[in-house]
Amino acid sequence: MTASAAAPTGGRHTLSVLVENKPGVLARIAGLFSRRGYNIESLAVGPTEHPEISRMTIVVNVDESPLEQVTKQLNKLIEVIKIVELDGASAINRELLLVKVKADTETRGQVLDAVQLFRAKVVDVAPDAVTIQAVGNADKLADLLRVLEPFGIRELVQSGMVAIGRGSRSISERSLRPVTVPSPPAAG
Repeated sequence: MTASAAAPTGGRHTLSVLVENKPGVLARIAGLFSRRGYNIESLAVGPTEHPEISRMTIVVNVDESPLEQVTKQLNKLIEVIKIVELDGASAINRELLLVKVKADTETRGQVLDAVQLFRAKVVDVAPDAVTIQAVGNADKLADLLRVLEPFGIRELVQSGMVAIGRGSRSISERSLRPVTVPSPPAAG
């Protein structure tokens, strides 16, 4: 799923959202999209350089105007710290793919050639299969799957997209509001 520049009439948008690392935040944010009938195409959530803050990368395909409304609603949630839209030219985006492929003694060499061609890695080997790890944008991963499909894909799992802005600036550098972290209970 490749992020693209925001189109005036609609298209795919990648939002990078900093949120307080608290239970229920993911459900509230996903609920905002679902209540409006928007499907989240990709969602990845993980820690940031600040343990009390998580980063959500959300890919959604909506028109510009409804996206603006959802963004305004997200900003009203107390746990949302900052929202930035990332476009393809100013961001780096990646996904992780793990795929188990049939590879017997006859086909193993061809499968390994494909792994090398796509700069992927073999992470597990069985007598009749190999498990491959690949990292890249959605197009690269789709191309790899097309090459591997004739050998027989046994199992596949793919992460959501993660994205980060290009250059030295950080989404969390400027204007982060303080987040209160509960202190551990006193030993008694």
